[in-house]
Amino acid sequence: MAKDTVGIQTVRVDDVVVVKPGSRLPVDGVVIAGQSFVDEATITGESLPVEQGPGSHVYAGTINQSGMLEVRVARVGRDTAFGKIIDAVERAEASRAPIQKIADRLAGYLVYFALSAAALTFLLTRDARSTIAVVIVAGACGIAAGTPLAILGAIGQAARRGVIIKGGLPLELLAHVDTAVFDKTGTLTYGTPVVAAIEPAAGVNGEELLTAAASAEARSEHPFAKAILAKVAERSLRTTAPETFSYTPGKGIVCRANGEDIVVGSRDLLHERGVTVPDTPTDGHKDSQIFVAQGTRFLGTLRVSDRTRENARTAIQAVRALRIRTTLLTGDSAAVAAAVGRDIGVDQIESELLPDEKLAKIAALTTAGRTVMMVGDGVNDAPALMKASVGVAMGSGTDVARESAGVMLLGNDLTALADTLKLARRCYRIIMANFIGTLAVDGLGVGLAAFGFLNPLVAAFIHVSSELIFILNSARLLRSAKYEHPA
Repeated sequence: MAKDTVGIQTVRVDDVVVVKPGSRLPVDGVVIAGQSFVDEATITGESLPVEQGPGSHVYAGTINQSGMLEVRVARVGRDTAFGKIIDAVERAEASRAPIQKIADRLAGYLVYFALSAAALTFLLTRDARSTIAVVIVAGACGIAAGTPLAILGAIGQAARRGVIIKGGLPLELLAHVDTAVFDKTGTLTYGTPVVAAIEPAAGVNGEELLTAAASAEARSEHPFAKAILAKVAERSLRTTAPETFSYTPGKGIVCRANGEDIVVGSRDLLHERGVTVPDTPTDGHKDSQIFVAQGTRFLGTLRVSDRTRENARTAIQAVRALRIRTTLLTGDSAAVAAAVGRDIGVDQIESELLPDEKLAKIAALTTAGRTVMMVGDGVNDAPALMKASVGVAMGSGTDVARESAGVMLLGNDLTALADTLKLARRCYRIIMANFIGTLAVDGLGVGLAAFGFLNPLVAAFIHVSSELIFILNSARLLRSAKYEHPA
C-alpha cells in the first residue's frame, strides 16, 4: 500500500483527502483545492458531469473525472449521501409486508366447504350416494394448479421479451399499476453527452467548425471534449494537434494551431477574446452550447446533450394508452427536464430532486393509494425502486438498482414495458376467471349433488373436465408468442 493511501476506516471528519482523476470519491465533503469535473449521476441524477472547484460540495460515490481534488471530509461511511441511500434500501426491504397467497387459501377453503357440505348432506339425507357425489364434484385444482401455471407462463413470456420478473408478487403488482414514474439519466436518456447539433456561422461549413473545435479539445479531459472528438472520428475528419493549450475552468479552452488561436468554450470567453457572438436561443433546449472561434472570427456553435433513447417516446405513449399516469423524476435542471419531458410526452415533470426527495415523492404517491411503478437505473434510484409498489431497473443500471427492483429490462428496451404491463393484466384476468369459474362450478355442483341430481360418475366427470378447462386456460400463457416491437 502506498504511503499516501489509507483505509476508509481511518478517515475522520475534518481530515483532508486527495482524490485522483478517475477515482470514486470516498466521502462527502467540501473541495478546498483543485479543479475537476465530477460525474454526480449516481447521487443527483445530473446527466452531465459538473465542474467542481474550491468551496464546492462533493459526494461519496461520485466519480472524479479530470483533475486532482483536495476534499475536506464532512461525512464518512453511513452518514454520507451514498450511505443514506443504502440505509433507505435496507429499511424499505425490511418494511415490505409478505403477500397472502390467495390461491392457496381459497383452495383450502374449498376443501373445507366440500367436506362440510358432504357432512351436512349425509346428516340431512342419509344418502351415501349423494354424499359421495358432493365430495367428488368439488375441486380446487383449477385454482391451486392453475394460478402458479399462469404466473409461470407470464414470467416465461416476459423473459422471452427481455424482461425479467422476479416472482409472482411483482407480476401481480404490475397488473394493478396506475402510476408510472421514470428517472431520466440512463433510463429515458443514454447518460453520455453527444454532439446533438452543429450550427456553423455564415460562410463556414460544418467540417471546418468541427475540426477547429476538435483541435482545441484534443488534449482536454472534459466530457464535452470526448463528445466532440467522437463526432470527428465518426465523420473521419483530420485534425491538427495544438501547439499550445490553455484551459480556464468554467470558461473553456484557448489553443494555437496552424498559426492561429482557436477559442472553444462559453460566450463570455469568446467576448474576452474580442469575438462577436450572435445571440442564440437557449430556452426550451436540453442542450449545452459550445461556441467556437478562430482568431477573432466566429465559426459557429456546437450543441452537446444527453441523447434521449429512440424508443422513449413510443414507450411512454404506450404506457399512457393503458390509462397509466406518467411522471418524470430527475435531479437534472428544470430546463433540461422540461425539454426531455416535452419530447417524450410525460404527464408530469419533477426536477432538481435529490434521492431522498425522489423517495418522498414515491412515498406520497403510495400513501395516496396509487400503485406505483418506478423505472430507474442508478444508485440514487434504489430507494425509490424499493419504495414503489414495483421497481423496474434498466439492465445497464447499477448493481444496487438491479437488486432493488422486482423487474429488470435486460436489453434496456423501454417499449417492452407496455407489453409487460399488458401481459401482467392478462395473467391476472386469467387467474380471476379461474377463481370465479371454480367457485361457480363447485357451488352449483355441490348443490345439485346434495339434492341427488348428480351421481358419483357424473360428479367425477364435472370435477375432472372443469379443472382441466381451468388449467388449460392458464396454460395459454405458456405458449411462445412471437414478439414484435411496436411500430
